[in-house]
Amino acid sequence: QVQLVESGGGLVQPGGSLRLSCVASPRIFSSIFSRSTMSWYRQAPGKQRELVASITSGENTNYADSVKGRSTISRDNAKNTIHLQMNSLSPEDTAVYYCKLDWVGYSGGRWGQGTQVIVSS
Repeated sequence: QVQLVESGGGLVQPGGSLRLSCVASPRIFSSIFSRSTMSWYRQAPGKQRELVASITSGENTNYADSVKGRSTISRDNAKNTIHLQMNSLSPEDTAVYYCKLDWVGYSGGRWGQGTQVIVSS
């Protein structure tokens, strides 16, 4: 069973940056990871979970309008890892950020446990 572990969250001041990471394990699932679409979602208090960014196996990317132009999603298949670089953070970016793996063999995909991001002065 693949597990996704996010890291990199924390408290950051408005205007600052964060780099979130998500690692899929165990490594024996590398062939699945490389063929998966990987995504970042976020859920703010009292709001629905929303897509932030995604990257396909062919490295096509997609961003929510709210983060477009200040965020970059990337993947490193050799390390079963994806990253989300977020810049110019505002309090509206405060949320729990979740990593998701979508692969044809996993109905509903697989989710990580989330990492908290708080943007506050």
